[in-house]
Amino acid sequence: MLRWAGVTDPAVAVALGADVPFCVIGGRARVRGIGEVVEPLSFVDREFTLLTPPVMCSTPLVYRMWDELSGPTGDNGNDLEPAALAVAPELARWRDELGAVSGSRPRLAGSGSTWWVPGAFPGDGRVVARTTR
Repeated sequence: MLRWAGVTDPAVAVALGADVPFCVIGGRARVRGIGEVVEPLSFVDREFTLLTPPVMCSTPLVYRMWDELSGPTGDNGNDLEPAALAVAPELARWRDELGAVSGSRPRLAGSGSTWWVPGAFPGDGRVVARTTR
């Protein structure tokens, strides 16, 4: 049950914002619908390396481009990646840099501009994050 600032109804929480129900519950979860269906998942101990380039990626522009591209399906877990790269082609340079260091293909977080890979690859401009309970 959602309990945050008096919010106990998922419909009320999602009316405040699609991310609110997840933020109320926290942890690791599978989220469906428009954010109102939150299924908590068990904790997994993991490390990630994040690289946020000095590139602005406007969420409204990325979604508009996604629409203009007829809703492409990303081939790396994020359907917004092709649209983000169309809006900000310089993101590819940073993706490729992180890929070279990690040996794996980086994924784009949300509508951009942060790239991430599993594992710890500290270095200039990169942040290593670890899951916590």
